Amino acid sequence: MSGNRRKAFLVSAVLVGGALLMTACQDTGKAADTGASQGSSSASGDAATPSGSSAAGGGQGTGKGSGAAGKGSGATDGTEDGAGSGADTGNGKREPVGQSCGANDISWNARSETQAGGYILISAKAKPGITCILPAALPTVAFGSDGTEAGPAEQSAGKQITLSGNTTAYAGVNPKSTNADGGKELDSIIVAVGNDDPDPVSLKVGTITVDKPVVTNWHTSATDAVPLG
Repeated sequence: MSGNRRKAFLVSAVLVGGALLMTACQDTGKAADTGASQGSSSASGDAATPSGSSAAGGGQGTGKGSGAAGKGSGATDGTEDGAGSGADTGNGKREPVGQSCGANDISWNARSETQAGGYILISAKAKPGITCILPAALPTVAFGSDGTEAGPAEQSAGKQITLSGNTTAYAGVNPKSTNADGGKELDSIIVAVGNDDPDPVSLKVGTITVDKPVVTNWHTSATDAVPLG
């Protein structure tokens, strides 16, 4: 091989080698860029995952916190309602307000008395565990199938009475306030706490003559419940 041809071959080999070397470098650079890009994507995904978990945790925390607050509010309201009921005694405490008595809250008794020409003494006591108030009004006392009702035996109004435990209220009934002969012969009376009482009771009293009956107010003493005049 002549010197010129040999020289040209070497130059060609150098050029081809350089081209191959440049191509290899470019491929290496692309691979490096691709790897870096994938690494960045992977890192971003990893970062996103904790962020997502944190968001989920935040949502759970908010929900639970709200629920707890709701429960706390309910308990508080319940406490306030309990503390707010009753009458203020002036010492920072509250006492239960008694309910009005109904006939079914009371243990009744009636017996005939001979004093003042004869009358019927009615006694009323609250049933066990009950506290109630008899209003400052006449007991409702009726006679017979026609419901003849007793009028007032006293001119002044009575006082309300709280029934509880052994406290007893008394009222006296004069079944015949007239001096004339005649009247209805009956053996029981109907008693209620006011005309609106839904549960009146029937009390046996023996045979009595009824003509314009009258009844006293409620009293805490039996001697005060004698219907005079």
